[in-house]
Amino acid sequence: MTVAGDGVPVGGDGVPVGVDAHGRALLLGVHRPVPYDVVLIGGVWTAQVLALRAARGGVRVVVETARAGLWAQVAGAVGAEVCGVGRVPAPAAGEGRPALVVRDCGMRPPRGRVVPAPWQSVLTLLPYLSPVAPGLVRHAGLVGVQRVSPQEADRLGRLLVLSPAEREALPGLPDGVTLWCAEEAEHQWVTTAADQPEAALLGPPRRMDPAGNGG
Repeated sequence: MTVAGDGVPVGGDGVPVGVDAHGRALLLGVHRPVPYDVVLIGGVWTAQVLALRAARGGVRVVVETARAGLWAQVAGAVGAEVCGVGRVPAPAAGEGRPALVVRDCGMRPPRGRVVPAPWQSVLTLLPYLSPVAPGLVRHAGLVGVQRVSPQEADRLGRLLVLSPAEREALPGLPDGVTLWCAEEAEHQWVTTAADQPEAALLGPPRRMDPAGNGG
């Protein structure tokens, strides 16, 4: 996670995630020559915004999900590929066309056929802190946490070595706010807001997924 300069560049240096408490743009560096594993404990809205922005920046986006209907608009808007669980083809990523695989596979995602590789990042979406989450969190290069219960906040506080203030803030986070924690122990509060095309497609920020879709 890096701070951008003036404005929010798309492509090259990373995918715009939002702004920090000082109004500085934050970028998610999925354009990497090394494997990059990201876990987001939160709502599908944020994952969809990241997918849209990555695709608009020239990244090949592949979504592995059992909720294909929920991702249909994203696929139609930017040409993202939507595949069933366990059916993701190898994206054949390279420096000229990095890839992002978004795994929206529920509380207990199976072992992925496609794993992080050079120029190929994987983002695993978890709606809540499931029993498999600690293992995924420990192996991730970046972890994003949105609003969770006080019990989940306590567990994440130990897993991610959060400060008392960070842990106490998690249960009351507004929609669109994420605590991003890098493996270097860098923690950033980031607010993600939709631009006009994103808002027209996805609506306003939300932590909870649509009813009947695993929220």
